[in-house]
Amino acid sequence: MGSNSGGFNFDLVKRNAMLESKGVKFPKAWKTGTTIAGIIFKDGVVLGADTRSTSGSTVADKNCKKIHYITPNIYCCGAGTAADLEHVTDMISGQMELHRYSTGRESRVVTVMTLFKQHLFKYQGHIGAALVLGGVDLNGPHLFTIYPHGSTDCLPFATMGSGSLNAMAMFEAYYKEDLNRQEAIDLVARAIRSGVMNDLGSGSNVDIMVITKEGTENLRNYEYLQARPYVRQFPPRFSPTPILKEKVMSLQNIVVTEGVPDNDAMDLS
Repeated sequence: MGSNSGGFNFDLVKRNAMLESKGVKFPKAWKTGTTIAGIIFKDGVVLGADTRSTSGSTVADKNCKKIHYITPNIYCCGAGTAADLEHVTDMISGQMELHRYSTGRESRVVTVMTLFKQHLFKYQGHIGAALVLGGVDLNGPHLFTIYPHGSTDCLPFATMGSGSLNAMAMFEAYYKEDLNRQEAIDLVARAIRSGVMNDLGSGSNVDIMVITKEGTENLRNYEYLQARPYVRQFPPRFSPTPILKEKVMSLQNIVVTEGVPDNDAMDLS
């Protein structure tokens, strides 16, 4: 008789409870930190992100890039595990490039969103990728949020990451319909700045990406928020090693002899 198939198996739950009773400490989820945001204005989409990369409580990179290229008219901001974000965005970007070659058409934002959500749902949240996806296609500007488990939202403004609540407070307070380009850039920068100043996992600078029908504009390090306030003006001058003896020789007085002199020839007898 074979074992019954289907249903739930709680053997690992019993094992984990037994190990925990014996004092075994299980690994905890790795906490990440980021503030990413996006907003739709009347001519396109503005995406923004901070530039701090953390490894636990340590700042691993002060000026990393969190805005990822997908297609020439679509970009996304990523929050979560850096390796997961880089690989999943590169994978979808490659698939969309092959799709453009085979169809000869411009990529649609909803197509990219569907590929992301299907891939993330397949892994049930074990891929640490939370995305703010934005772009402009033949149907106009679009903005989506994609969660690690595969759920999505379509909103006029969106935030993700550990500093998302601070950024969302700025959007809800100052967002209005038909923002122009500069107003949208300033509002996204203000939202990211709020996340940087109030979230320990976010920091450093503000990156902005503007996407319109005419093209894209990458405003790298649009704002420097945490530059060094003090720079040493006069570095200390270390004294060199003392010279005990000095001798200068002129090359004109040196005779160069090519070959081996006869008196120094080796005796082969």
